[in-house]
Amino acid sequence: MKAEDVQQITVLGAGQMGHQIAMLCALGGFETVIQDVQELALSKAESKLNAIMDKWVTKGKLSADQKEAAFQRLRFTTSFEDAVRNTDFVIEAVVEKLDVKREVFAKLEQLAPEHTIFATNSSTIVNSLIASETNRADKVVNMHFFFPPLVMDCVEVVMSDQTSEETAQLTMEVCKRINRTAVLLNKEISGFIANRILGALQKEAVYLYEQGIADYKDIDIICRKALNHPIGPFELMDLSGIDVGYYVMEQRYKETGDPEDKPFACIEEKVKQGHLGRKTGKGWYNYETEGVKL
Repeated sequence: MKAEDVQQITVLGAGQMGHQIAMLCALGGFETVIQDVQELALSKAESKLNAIMDKWVTKGKLSADQKEAAFQRLRFTTSFEDAVRNTDFVIEAVVEKLDVKREVFAKLEQLAPEHTIFATNSSTIVNSLIASETNRADKVVNMHFFFPPLVMDCVEVVMSDQTSEETAQLTMEVCKRINRTAVLLNKEISGFIANRILGALQKEAVYLYEQGIADYKDIDIICRKALNHPIGPFELMDLSGIDVGYYVMEQRYKETGDPEDKPFACIEEKVKQGHLGRKTGKGWYNYETEGVKL
């Protein structure tokens, strides 16, 4: 299959990543289906996207006609079978748990056409751990967007030993068509590039906090003022979702068994409390209910 053969893209999961990835695909000219098991998640996703696109129109980033055309290409459904039966390219954006992703890919293998490419938006899990649930490992690839996808201009495309060059290049071309800069990794490694670097920074920041060296607010200030980072590591955790980072660490710990990879106690506590960052109104910091501004 060639890039020009990709007519429909399906995004599985309408959460904070999925609905924005779907919007990128619709803006890029693809017929796009966004699927979620919860009707409420879909209605929230549609409302958020309308609000974001209205702001883009107001700011002159998009014309009213372009917005209308994009939404005409975007469809919302709770039916998994309906979402994937005629699709050419799937982007999985469900929760960052290996067992859940494996279940999704096993279901995809049964219901999607033989030619369909399966991409996972996982921020850490390599695709070979998921591809084993399918009979098309050559058509499985990582396609890692960064939060928020409508703002962040980068996608990590990661090949396994079994991912075909055709699949990798087609995925790179899809990224180009949705106006995103893609970087190809020819070899798998847990966490890829960005999250391994960010993870090292976060690990040290949390260690310094838990040891009582400095308050988390002061650590963020130092990273912003001394290192010229746009936001500090604790602010970034709140932006991305503390639960997302927790699941990433939990998965890596399962893979390595290294105590150094085990989630920090303070992060585990926040997940148990439901204080997950901006999306819940409270994480390391308190936030107003209007959420992330784009």
